[in-house]
Amino acid sequence: MERLDGGSAIPPHLRGGIVALGNFDGFHLGHQAVVGRAVDQARAEGRPALVATFDPHPVRHFRPDTPPFRLTTLDQRERLFAAAGVDGMIVFHFDAALAALEAEEFVRDRLVGLFGVGGVVTGEDFTFGHNKSGDAAAMAAFGKRYGFTDATVGEVMLDGAPVSSSRIRDALRAGNPREAARLLTRPWSIAGRVQHGDKVGREIGFPTANIDMGNYLRPAYGIYAVRGRLPDGRVLDGAANLGIRPSFDPPKELLEPYFFDFSGDLYDQMIEVELIDYLRPEAKFDSLDALIAQMAADCDRARAILAAG
Repeated sequence: MERLDGGSAIPPHLRGGIVALGNFDGFHLGHQAVVGRAVDQARAEGRPALVATFDPHPVRHFRPDTPPFRLTTLDQRERLFAAAGVDGMIVFHFDAALAALEAEEFVRDRLVGLFGVGGVVTGEDFTFGHNKSGDAAAMAAFGKRYGFTDATVGEVMLDGAPVSSSRIRDALRAGNPREAARLLTRPWSIAGRVQHGDKVGREIGFPTANIDMGNYLRPAYGIYAVRGRLPDGRVLDGAANLGIRPSFDPPKELLEPYFFDFSGDLYDQMIEVELIDYLRPEAKFDSLDALIAQMAADCDRARAILAAG
């Protein structure tokens, strides 16, 4: 799959495609329905299947002080879109110039002018253009004016409520990664480069791979049963501390997975850590022995959870 710049003309072999248009942060069940509709239509019509997304998230542009809330990086979305059968990912750089485009300008100059779209698929709540002046009805009207098809996909419901990125964020903040996984159709994961730490984990028998949280949402701090995916394809079971490590000074926010039965050097490697289950909140221990005993118990519990599936 190709990654394309939303401010430039796309290659001729991808022009005329069916474009799923949205933010798609998380690529949950609702997003999958929109992209799936675009892929199905593209295959039926013999056209390329494309996804157009935005980076940074529009919220980050308009409210730069908003606490981290991202569910997926661009690289993660690219892999997920490719697995869904998409031929190209168009990335709109969301800046002041893009935000100032009127709805019709966005359609005429970007979708039609640069991409030559054959069709557009959106969710029913998608808005676009300056001050969110464009919506599903406007897109349908523009489609008739500029000669492309338009399709709108309704909300996907689960347990009587819409599946949404906000609902997933709420589940993660509440320490419920299994609910988030149900809405995502996969465990929520954090991808990052392993960095050098203070080596305390190694000294006490639990060497960890330290990962900065970056722009990801902060889920509930605590101890998790996790799975790690390495660049070489290996999948490792483990337990992780996600938080500020209250037993150590100074506090430092990290994701620190300890992988069972693994020995090797992960420094500077990009790994992906899936949060499978929440074991307990972070705690400060009175002694190193008490911390080590609790970590051993956490690992035993995580092993049992992961073995059960």
